Parts: sequence; C-alpha cells; structure tokens
Amino acid sequence: MREKRDEILILRITKTEKNRIYEKMYGMGIRSLSAYIRKMALDGYCLNLDLPQLRRMSYLLQNCSNNLNQVAKRVNESNQLYAADIEDLRHRLDELIGIGKQILSKLSEL
Repeated sequence: MREKRDEILILRITKTEKNRIYEKMYGMGIRSLSAYIRKMALDGYCLNLDLPQLRRMSYLLQNCSNNLNQVAKRVNESNQLYAADIEDLRHRLDELIGIGKQILSKLSEL
C-alpha cells in the first residue's frame, strides 16, 4: 500500500531560483513541481529517457500481443495452427529482442 503524503515542506526561494527550477523541470518533461522537487531532493537527479526505441518496442509489444491473441482465438476455434502465424510472431519477437539490446546498450552508456 502506498504511503500517504500528508506532510508539508515550505521552501523560500528567489524569483530567479524559481524560474530556474521551472526551466529545468519543464526541460525534463516533468509537469508536477511537487514530483520534480521530491525526486531531486531524495535522489539528487532526474533522468529523461526519451528513447525512440522504447516507443517502437511498446508498439511492437502491443502488436505482438494482439497477434498472439488472434492466433490463440483461431486455434481454439479451428484447432489449426498456421506456420505463417508462428513465423510472423517469431519475426516480431526477434525485432523486439534487437530493440531491447539497443536500449540496454544506450542505458549502459549513461
């Protein structure tokens, strides 16, 4: 169960500091000041992982799961499994594995 956030912390800053905080926050793509300040205070840094490979991988995973569901439905209805369906799934999974390796490679460079 998630711990309730019921404590308040008051922080005094200058207008210039506030502007810099917001610039950095928006630069990271974070829209919640509370989340940004909490992350920075607790961990000391925020990472903005905008990897196009992650979006591609997510898209392929969604396609793969849809195709697998369609194949399972067809097999349950007709008791037939087609080699083309398996080959298509194998091709998509191979592409997912390749993208996963690219992502891991980029993350290891950080």
